[in-house]
Amino acid sequence: MADARSARSARFLRTTGQHAAIEPDAFTAGAYVLRIGGAEQSHVNVAHPEEIFYEYLRRIGHVVDLAAPPGQPITALHLGAGALTLARYIQATRPGSVQYAVELERELLDFVLQQLPLPEGTVLHTVIGDARDALAELAPDLKFDVVILDIFSGPDAPAHIACAEFYQEAAARLSPWGVLIVNVGDEPGLTLVRSQITAMRRAMTAVAAFAETGMFAGRYPGNIILTGTQAPWPEGWTAELTARGPHPAKVLAGVDLDVLAG
Repeated sequence: MADARSARSARFLRTTGQHAAIEPDAFTAGAYVLRIGGAEQSHVNVAHPEEIFYEYLRRIGHVVDLAAPPGQPITALHLGAGALTLARYIQATRPGSVQYAVELERELLDFVLQQLPLPEGTVLHTVIGDARDALAELAPDLKFDVVILDIFSGPDAPAHIACAEFYQEAAARLSPWGVLIVNVGDEPGLTLVRSQITAMRRAMTAVAAFAETGMFAGRYPGNIILTGTQAPWPEGWTAELTARGPHPAKVLAGVDLDVLAG
């Protein structure tokens, strides 16, 4: 196995024609950065997988924390694998969880698992293919406590996934108490965020938005985490997520979300 600790490692991705590279984080011992096409895409702290560097991923982790009692194993589906940062986090905080990861780029998933092996005891099933196709091909009786979608990037969001029909299919995969978590990377104006709130509301009982406070002004690009629940938005989650940060943090749900959704 090549050792990411000693040198930069790279792999060509045939689907996109880009190169992926993994290199040590110059500032954090035991941490590594995944770059795709030269752009930083993921960050993994191998030494402490319970510590998440990217703010938007930390927000997703906080929602996962609330999805079940602390330490209780869950079933999780990751649509978009990256460097498997959240899969590592779930294993670290909820040992014994059963996880599935769907990734379009076979070479990327192989590369990440080769260079940055998962912690011992991790139960992760990998699926190569389109997120929507893979969702339909999973065993019919397979249900998840958490479904995490992390593939959107502004106007480039794939239309067959950024729609109510896809969210309805994802909702059908959730357990009765399951949570759908969607990272929406968007441009100023938040056009994609607004459309995804509308689409998710057609599939889920309740939807909330969680982000850095300034993101809701729509003046600059960034990430907003949309969370859909099968039941009414849980009492206390707004205050809990806001308190957990990263700060400054804000959660919009119910009528407060109507203003953002337009």
